[in-house]
Amino acid sequence: MHFDKGHLYHVYNRSLSRRQLFVTEANYLFFLQKVRSYFLDYSSIVAYCLMPTHFHLMIYVKTTEVEIQKVNKPSKTRTLNFSIGIMLRSYTNAMQKQEGFKGSLFQQHTKAPCLTESTGITPAYFNTAFGTKMNVSIPESSYPQFCFDYIHQNPVKAGYVPKNEQWIYSSARDYAGLRNGTLIDRAVAEEFGLCYR
Repeated sequence: MHFDKGHLYHVYNRSLSRRQLFVTEANYLFFLQKVRSYFLDYSSIVAYCLMPTHFHLMIYVKTTEVEIQKVNKPSKTRTLNFSIGIMLRSYTNAMQKQEGFKGSLFQQHTKAPCLTESTGITPAYFNTAFGTKMNVSIPESSYPQFCFDYIHQNPVKAGYVPKNEQWIYSSARDYAGLRNGTLIDRAVAEEFGLCYR
């Protein structure tokens, strides 16, 4: 993954062999706590959706590395990439203990296409955990809105709920005014003209 300061990214990954990433409600909440711990020093969370076998995050990168201070040890610089890796390994370890399995939980490569820069991925195509989808009708300026909507529509498209805001493991509830969560940064969403529909 490559991140640049000042851009929006769609960070996503899924489980291996369709294994459940989240078995209990506590698992969803624990993962969100990890997102808060490992992402917020580097980025703002603009949108998220946790599904039983995969997750989606839309982030705005404020910095790509931070200095970590530990008591009686020299400071170290940690990158956003490295922090994401720590988060996924830490969550995997917790699930291995809970569910009694060994080995990987997530796909080997977490994806993070940039939504606000046209290099690497074109606005006409949208990479998902399930393949590339064509999106010719959306102009480049509204590509972040397309991703924002896509993230929130995941539970409806999967048949879990009839409306986006009914899925409690998504920022759709916050944008719909049904919850006043503190994880998402609404100001960044407004700055990029993203609106919940």
